[in-house]
Amino acid sequence: MIFNPFRKDPFADAALAAYNIIVAQSRHPDFYISYGIKDSVTGRFDMIALHMTLVFHRLHKGDDQQREFAQSLFDLFFKDMDRSLREMGVGDITVPKKVKKMGEVFYGLLGAVKDSYESRDIPTLTAALNRNLFNDEDLANAQALAHYATGQISCLSEQSEISRGTIQFLSPEQSIASIHAEDQK
Repeated sequence: MIFNPFRKDPFADAALAAYNIIVAQSRHPDFYISYGIKDSVTGRFDMIALHMTLVFHRLHKGDDQQREFAQSLFDLFFKDMDRSLREMGVGDITVPKKVKKMGEVFYGLLGAVKDSYESRDIPTLTAALNRNLFNDEDLANAQALAHYATGQISCLSEQSEISRGTIQFLSPEQSIASIHAEDQK
């Protein structure tokens, strides 16, 4: 098959819908009020990156269609980061360096949490989140966020429409409540 550079990404619309849901969830006020995430460019990026890791964890076990969708979502994520930097006035020469750094941060977070997501190991996930999101300065909020993330893993594992752009996240409160309910079983 010959590569067609003008072919439209078949997952573009679904990826945009899913990405908008991820960004909206990442901007939930509780993360910045109750979970200790700084309401800054870095804090907002960290929350988007965290939610992207949750969705990618769900999709990595999927079929070829889900993996292709994940690639479209990933591409959109970094296009949006590029666009956001340019809107903030970062110069054309500096943007690629900053996007590369963001990619390193994202891959670092993904690498730090993926095994913990798989095993739902709260202490290890807490340590990874504390190191990656809180600079080893807020163990209590990292633990709360670890519970939130494991609740989301459970919620996302039951969803089959993600590659069609439909994602249902639990609110931060619902996620922690579901973990406590599982602990009591």
